Amino acid sequence: MKKFFTTLSNIWKIDDLRVRITNTLLFLLIYRVGSFVVLPGVNPSVLSSKQADGIVGLLNMFSGGSFSHASIFALGVMPYISASIVVQLLGIAVPYFAKLQKEGESGRNKLNQWTRYLTIGITALQAIGYLKSQIQPDQMLIANPYFTVVNLFVLTAGTMFVMWLGEKITDKGIGNGISLIIMVGIIAALPGAFLSEFQIRYAGGGGLIGFLLETVALIGVVMFTILIVQGTRKIAVQYAKRIVGNKQYGGVRQYIPLKVNAAGVMPIIFAQALMFIPATVSQFFPKAASNPILMSLSDYRAWGHNILFAVLIIVFTYFYTAITVNPNQMAEDMKKNGGFIPGIKPGKATADFIDGVISKITLPGSIFLAIIAIFPALAMLVGVSSGFARFFGGTSLIILVGVVLDTLQQIESHLLMRHYDGLMKTGRIKGRSGVPSGGTSQPVI
Repeated sequence: MKKFFTTLSNIWKIDDLRVRITNTLLFLLIYRVGSFVVLPGVNPSVLSSKQADGIVGLLNMFSGGSFSHASIFALGVMPYISASIVVQLLGIAVPYFAKLQKEGESGRNKLNQWTRYLTIGITALQAIGYLKSQIQPDQMLIANPYFTVVNLFVLTAGTMFVMWLGEKITDKGIGNGISLIIMVGIIAALPGAFLSEFQIRYAGGGGLIGFLLETVALIGVVMFTILIVQGTRKIAVQYAKRIVGNKQYGGVRQYIPLKVNAAGVMPIIFAQALMFIPATVSQFFPKAASNPILMSLSDYRAWGHNILFAVLIIVFTYFYTAITVNPNQMAEDMKKNGGFIPGIKPGKATADFIDGVISKITLPGSIFLAIIAIFPALAMLVGVSSGFARFFGGTSLIILVGVVLDTLQQIESHLLMRHYDGLMKTGRIKGRSGVPSGGTSQPVI
């Protein structure tokens, strides 16, 4: 405990780190305050407070309740994330975008500009759908045409402002801004879920013992998720010695850390998007809603739904890992820098070796990811309320764990650069020169 408070004191002593953390907290505070500002023309006293399920519940969770509260930030950063995914996929299919990805800083700036333009278009479309489907006529204080036009601009401006806040957090704060905004939205619902579950148990649904058992189970799932997010397979890389003057360069052994779950949360998001199709079909074709197979796939607590969900996650994990991790590029960069894997020839043999390792570690990673994704449904089957079960796995838990770990690693890097003890004991593997092996932290979203 003493070391913990000493570390906090060291963080506060570093001017740059103190300013960055303060900026991050202030930007997040602005976002949370804006989440309670209701759209113009909406009567807040008649807004529905019922629990949302399906894709509406997912969007409401990511926006910290703004979606159901008809806030100016109701759409949150989801349009920006959708635009980022589209641009990333275009980099694989369209040569122009693939060329921009290889142009360094100037290419990234152009891609970011394309992402912003696409975000505006996606937000406008989603804003129209939101106003038509989520805002009821009895909640409007002004005439419908004016209401739609005004709030179309308000929702679009709100999303762009949230996107700007995320970029400012990344630039002036600590951690990945977009990921932190999503994390804050998820955490905002956690106290209410805890309190609601405690009241349910205390009122006769298992008592205090039942609530404590659920809490212990939640802690166990969190630890399991941390294991998956942090799990890596390190490949030893030897660099050739170079003598320049009186100094020796290279000649040390470093490691390439290949993540067990390199795809992050994206396979769950892709799989969830497909699993919402049966429910959508049931809404548009009422006669088909009575089909047993469609009913099973539409019910997120049914075994058929969860088995198909798990299979889709495994498939998408392999797919997304294949498009984000490029063994050929890694082998080429290694060869240019005079590095080689001991016992493996440079070039194609190295790329094949890395590809084989990735294929082997992706299988258990995808299975574990599928288990985490269906944990909320399993929790509800044993009696956990839907609001509290959301935190037993799925997208929300992986995002929370990933963002917290990424932020702590960035804080730790600031401490280690100034010769302070870090926040976490990472168990670094040292090379012959005693230098810790390299590794980079990646944004969750």
